[in-house]
Order: sequence, then structure tokens, then C-alpha cells
Amino acid sequence: MSARTTIARLHRLAVVMVLGFASGLPLALVGGAMQAWLTVEGIDIATIGFFALVGVPYTFKYLWAPLVDRFEPPGLGRRRGWIVITQLLLAAALWGMAALSPSLQTQVFAAVAVGVALLSATQDIAIDAYRTELLAPAERGLGGSLTVLGYRLAMVLSGGVSLIWAGQWGSWSEVYQVMALIMLGAALFSAVALPALDPLPPRELAGPLRELLGFVALLAGVYVGVRLAGLLLGAAGLDPGTDDRWQRLGLLVVQILAALSLGLLAARRGAIGGVLLGLALGDALLRAFGGIAAQPLLAALLLPVLAVAGHRLLAPRARFETLTVGLASYFGQPGAWAFLAMIVLYKIGDAYAMSLGTTFLISGMGFGQAEVGIANKSIGLLMTIVGATLGGLIMLRVSLYRALFAFGVLQLVSNLGFWALAHYGSGALGITTLPAFDLLIVSLESPTALDTLLLLAIGIDNLSGGMGTAALVALLMGLCNARFSATHYALLSAFAALGRVFVGPLAGVLAAEVGWAWFFLSSLLVAVPGVWMVWRLRRQIDALSTPSAAVKA
Repeated sequence: MSARTTIARLHRLAVVMVLGFASGLPLALVGGAMQAWLTVEGIDIATIGFFALVGVPYTFKYLWAPLVDRFEPPGLGRRRGWIVITQLLLAAALWGMAALSPSLQTQVFAAVAVGVALLSATQDIAIDAYRTELLAPAERGLGGSLTVLGYRLAMVLSGGVSLIWAGQWGSWSEVYQVMALIMLGAALFSAVALPALDPLPPRELAGPLRELLGFVALLAGVYVGVRLAGLLLGAAGLDPGTDDRWQRLGLLVVQILAALSLGLLAARRGAIGGVLLGLALGDALLRAFGGIAAQPLLAALLLPVLAVAGHRLLAPRARFETLTVGLASYFGQPGAWAFLAMIVLYKIGDAYAMSLGTTFLISGMGFGQAEVGIANKSIGLLMTIVGATLGGLIMLRVSLYRALFAFGVLQLVSNLGFWALAHYGSGALGITTLPAFDLLIVSLESPTALDTLLLLAIGIDNLSGGMGTAALVALLMGLCNARFSATHYALLSAFAALGRVFVGPLAGVLAAEVGWAWFFLSSLLVAVPGVWMVWRLRRQIDALSTPSAAVKA
């Protein structure tokens, strides 16, 4: 490898790490750090709980990811334009939050916070797509680990150091101003340091107005799906707010499936999209008069008229072609559904075991909150970073399939650490005194005595989790088509997070019925299908790392 090629590779990897940092910085600023600010301002707990909804855009970012594929801001180049613009807007929005008082301007503050989350999710879409197209197949493993490293560093700054600064300075406004300036620096870095991507061959695209109307129709389909499912469930006597966790989970799944089905149908077929857009508008108008149940006669007159009007006016226009063609390009490749299943299952065993991790350590084992917090903050965070970095370095030497399989097995085995805690109890391996240290990323202010088995369980779990995450990020990049990388990566990452959403209720029921030791043994069985899917798709996974596969994408 020539010196020029080596420098270019190092440049790409450094850029990926900085972008990972920029991606992770806003997350705590609309999460934990914002909660701390609200608490200091004396906001009541109920309102603070409502602020948790600010993070909703991160969950549904795949709905507008196709817009990033379809439109390119002029002047800065493909993908880079979206990154720079969102970072500049993030800097402005964070500065705007700093100028507001959460206690005196609560609603405006909440609206700006939602704007920050929306811009942050859009930045993630653009960065994921850019990284996918920038890195060569051989660089994806290390690139994934550096992304995790940059992301974690940013969360330490915005979610940990920010609390220290707020205490020292006595002002959260100044903290958010500093974060805004850091994001402004990230935008300047992105404008001048990001390598340009190779141009894609031109293709026939739908007109911009049609694409935007198609996107609006998709949102209308999602809205109608949620409302329709809720009305039907209510008519059947089923309450989504029930205390029965299995019933609540089932009803949530029904609403999500209805929303996605109608949303995708509206995006694909303009005639249906127009109808759903009219129904969504009608339902929104009816809510001003008490809703459909309060005004059945008005609903019977208004909804059909608006549905027909939407069909007549928008049938030939409202079609979200970038989404439908992008999805078709993914599902048209061999093994598409099998890969989706593997992505859902790959980290589900780890998510299943740790869905009740804190509850187990505090309630089940009797460890103090401070002890668990120190173990997670010091050893846990350090091992996650080490695992991600080590995983990337290993993937420079082994194939993607071997890395996914080995790290998947390691994730599975690592759950035995928590089984050992539950089976043998605290103190089984004695006490370890951690010396004070300061590694900038992770620090411990004074020597602290902690349970040795607790440290081992948390350390091994986070080490294997970091390695598995690096490999999974590399896989997601390999599965994306360059033409639709924003859409594909947003879709695949949503599936990767799917397991974490739904394992909680199952884990809670089993832990209560069989006890902690058997619960953690069952997590090994939950993890087996993900490892088996990696083995089953070994040839397809290895094919993703070949130059021919990259050229084809």
C-alpha cells in the first residue's frame, strides 16, 4: 500500500470518528442533560416525563430518510450538503434552547427541543449514508468501531461532563451555548474536511413536488393507521392503556402494523394516498369539535367528501417514489428477508438479558445504586469503547462472517456472568479495589471497593457488546445500495433496534416466574437463533466484502 493510499485511508477513518462524535453529541442534550436542566429549574415530574416524547424523531427517522436520498442541497456535494446544513441548524437550535427558560417558556422550549431531535435524527440519516458510501468494504469494520468510539465520547461530554460544567458555572444556558459552538465547529469541519463522494450515474427521478406530496401522503397513512386501529380496538373493548402487559404489547404491535401498512400503501399508490390524506385532514378537523365519537353526523358528512377530494386532486401526484423504489431495490436482492431476520435477532439475546439488568443488580442482588453506577460508568463504558475498537482491529484481519459469528458467540456466552452472579451471589470472588484514574474518556475520582464478580460480569458484557455492535454496523453498511443508502441504513437500523423494544415484557414475566438464575440461562437460548442465522448466511455475508459486491452496489 502506497503512502498516499495509507494517508487517504487514515483521513477517511478520522472523518468517520469525528462524524460519530457529531452524531452522538445532541442525544443527551434532548435526553439526560435536558432532564437535569428541567429538574434544576423546578419543573414538575409529570412535565419532565412528557419531555421524554422529544426523542420520538429518532424512532421514526426512516420515514423521511428517502428525502435525503432524493434531494441534494446545492454547492456542497452529495451527502456532505445535508450533513453541513443539519449541523449548522443544530448549532442554531441549541443556541436557541440556551436563550430560553424552561420554567417560564415551557412550551416554546419543548418545541425547540423537538426541533433539535428532528435535526439530530436527520443528521444521523445523512452521516450513516455518507459513511456507508465513503468506506471501502475492508474499512467498514474499523470504521464501525470508530463510529461507536466517537459516539461514546460525545455522550460522555454532553451527558456527563455537561453536568459537571453546569454545577461549576451555575448555568445550563452557558453549557448549551458551548455545545452549540462545538456543533458549529463540527459543521465547519464537515464543510472543509469531508472527502467528496464519487458521483452516481444519473437515473430518472419523479418530480420534486410529487415526491413531497408522496411523503405527506405517507405521514397521513401512518396517522390514519394509528387512529383507525385505536378506534377499532376501542370498539372491541380493548384498552391500549391496560395494566396487562401482554395485552398492551399486542395492542401496540397492532397499531404499529396498521400505521406502517397504511403509510407504505399511501406512499406507493397515489390514489390511496390522496384518500388517506383527506381522511387525516378530516380527522384533525373533527378533533376541534370533540372527535369522531362526539360528532358522528359531522364525521359521516365530512370524511367522505375530503376522501373523494383527496383522491381526485392527488391521485396522479402523491407517490413517494424514492421510498418505494428504494425498498424494492433492497428486497429485490437475494436473502433480503433472511438478512432482516438476522439483524433483528443478532443482538436480541444481549438486549433480552440486559432489559432488566439494573433491576437485577439493585433489587435482585442488593447492590447499592452508587456501586452499580460506578461499575457501569467506569468499567462498563471503558469496556464498551475497548470492545468496539478491538472489534474493528480484528475485522481488519478476519472476514465479516467470522467476526459476526465469533462476536455473536461471545455475546451469548457473556450472559453467563450475570447467571453466575444470580447463582453464586455477591462476594463469591471477593472484593476488588479500583484505584483512582482519569483517562479523559473515563475517570474514577477516588479508590473504590467493588464486587469482583460484578465487575467481571459488566466488563465482559460491555466488551462483547461493543465488538458485536462494530460488526453489526459493518454489516448494515455492506447491505446498503449506494443509490439509496440513507433509506436502506435507516430501515436496517430500525430493524436492529426492534428486538430491544419488545423483549422487555417477555423478560419481566419470565424473570418473575422462573427466577434470575434461570432467566439468564434462558437468555442463552434467546441468543442462539441470531448466531445460527449468521452461520446460515455465511456465504452471502462474505460476498458483501468483495470488491465486486461494492461495485454492484
